[in-house]
Amino acid sequence: MRVSGLVIAVCSIAMGCASSDPTTKPGSATTAQPPAPVVVAAAPTPPPPAPVDEPSPPVAEGHDFTAIGKDLFVVGACGEGAIPEGVPTAIHAKHCESVKKLQDNYKARWVSRARPFFAEHVPADVPKKVVYPFAGGDLSTALTVYPDADEITTMSLEPAGDPRTLAALTSTGKTKELTAALAKIRDELHIIYFMSFSDTMNLIDAMRQGSLPTQLVFGLSALRIHGYELVGLRYFKLDAEGAIQYLDDAAVAAAPAVDVRSNRQNQTRNRVFANAEIQYRKPGGRTQIYRHIQVNLDDAHLKSDPRVRKHLESKGTVAAMTKAASYLLSWDSFSTIRGYLTGHAVWMVSDATGIPPQVGKPAGFSYETYGSFIESHMEAGRSVAQTWRREWETQPRRVLKFRFGYPDKKWSHHLVIIKKA
Repeated sequence: MRVSGLVIAVCSIAMGCASSDPTTKPGSATTAQPPAPVVVAAAPTPPPPAPVDEPSPPVAEGHDFTAIGKDLFVVGACGEGAIPEGVPTAIHAKHCESVKKLQDNYKARWVSRARPFFAEHVPADVPKKVVYPFAGGDLSTALTVYPDADEITTMSLEPAGDPRTLAALTSTGKTKELTAALAKIRDELHIIYFMSFSDTMNLIDAMRQGSLPTQLVFGLSALRIHGYELVGLRYFKLDAEGAIQYLDDAAVAAAPAVDVRSNRQNQTRNRVFANAEIQYRKPGGRTQIYRHIQVNLDDAHLKSDPRVRKHLESKGTVAAMTKAASYLLSWDSFSTIRGYLTGHAVWMVSDATGIPPQVGKPAGFSYETYGSFIESHMEAGRSVAQTWRREWETQPRRVLKFRFGYPDKKWSHHLVIIKKA
């Protein structure tokens, strides 16, 4: 074809590369001579594209539970993957029909509203290490607020749980126990996703009664909701200086054998498997880290056993969050963890169970309120409710379209951002 006076040769392997210009110049002979062959210089063959390597996860230490974690991701959290051998298809299908509805509803009702808010309000330069005390099983909220975090650490009274229980249930054909364990997971996910907070005693009961590591499964469910894939799973303890020591093969072999029918034995095993580290990433993306630590955060425990405090302090400056924390940060008996937050966090989001203004403002924090707060919905917050109410009364009304933690006594949504100058 002719484009702007040039002859373009169209060629393919099947057609060859012959081309000609059928036009003749004025005054040329009637019988046209065959045109001279048009030599088309072959374009240099581009080098093959370099293979795109997926980023490698950090070098793993200790006993590798990744394969078990992926099985739990499929069975408990209903993520993508092959159903492990020994899990009845009908039981898995029934469980995941309910769980996927919960997850999809939660994404539509909460994540779709909260994610744009935090994308707008969380500064791009906040620290990439996040600390979330009194978190329960709530990795999902942390991923909504801080999706780009390098490291998220949650802390609560609940252990991550023994991941070996799935194999114990499936290899011995304990169908009744597996069905009951999955039902526990569904019940607690329903509370977390629809109430926007969980009850500690319910979560502990789920760990004792439910056989499967419910706390761990809640984290895996968060990965599915937010589109991450599991890269690695390990368990760890903290040494005297707060440094991480991963459970090695010998420590795992020495742990009590699994007996899913013994609640007392469940508690003993869960103390061994109390702290978990999940490595996760978006497909093809960088590896991020989530750690859960079982700990009582009151002053007595943090002073008698300072390992967690030392571990947190080693992180340096952090971003933080909390919600539905029973107003414990306003109690004198939780002054140590409160002091850690005021000393190390530079940006934090919470409901009215966060750092109270009479503590945060002298420490250099400013407060920015959203939604409405009149009165605490529970007795534990009555002593600090007036101070919080004054913050909302003296600031412009800022709309909040989703619940963040507890509602107030009037069932109103509320949220506060505190920033260190």
